[in-house]
Amino acid sequence: MSNDLWLALLATALGTLLIRLLPLLWMQRRLRRLDGADGIEAMPRWLSLLGPMMVAAVLGVSLVPDRLDAIGWLATGIGVLATLVVWYRRRSLGWPVVAGVTAFGLVEVLAALP
Repeated sequence: MSNDLWLALLATALGTLLIRLLPLLWMQRRLRRLDGADGIEAMPRWLSLLGPMMVAAVLGVSLVPDRLDAIGWLATGIGVLATLVVWYRRRSLGWPVVAGVTAFGLVEVLAALP
């Protein structure tokens, strides 16, 4: 492998480590400062908003197709519809995603056929 690839691999590994390690160290330091207060009261308020904000961001990005033509919007609409139908029937997280991605992909592939 070339040196560039090793450097990219090292940077990715270091970034992945830091994404996990820094919040852990920060929270440990915060708990020590709060004299061992455990549970929800030790958690910063802004952290409870982070999860819903990320879900909303991912949803917003997912609802705008890469291709801004009729096929792109159709594939996105059918994918969303398939996701909602399967979620309504199954009430799970995995199968609706599989159905939505499959429906989206099928529309894209069928639209590309001559």
